[in-house]
Amino acid sequence: MTTSLLSPVLAASIALPVLPAAAGGAFAWSLVLSAAMVVLSLVPLGAARSQADFKPSDLAAPRAMFERLPAWGKRANWAHQNSFESFTLHAPACLLCLVVTPAVLAVSPWLALAAWLHPLLRLGYLTAYVANIPPVRSLCWAGGILCTALLYSEGLRAVLRS
Repeated sequence: MTTSLLSPVLAASIALPVLPAAAGGAFAWSLVLSAAMVVLSLVPLGAARSQADFKPSDLAAPRAMFERLPAWGKRANWAHQNSFESFTLHAPACLLCLVVTPAVLAVSPWLALAAWLHPLLRLGYLTAYVANIPPVRSLCWAGGILCTALLYSEGLRAVLRS
């Protein structure tokens, strides 16, 4: 009985807007693709660990293996760690824009481009980091942060306008 009374109360208190199917697509895809970039960053790291003769005994202390990685493998490890950091900043920005999609896209239709650009820049970042191309890596990092900042900025403006 409590469940039947609780459901309408929860539904009323969590009144999310019903969006057209494609309205928040860019933000949803940006979220999914950015998460995929975290997973994709495991590929070069796994290759580096393989080259460093990874053994099941290394699972007891995976960080101790770092010293055996080749130089590009160490960069792959750092890129992987940064992928998590980037995702923890970008995901809430995407979710914010998803919640306020009609308002944010009405004022800033170009914001969808920033959402799509972030995962592409993260792919460039991963590639440039592992390949040891610092200027490209830095530009991709800065571009990704800028995309995330734009999502936060416009999402918060939409919230404050409503």
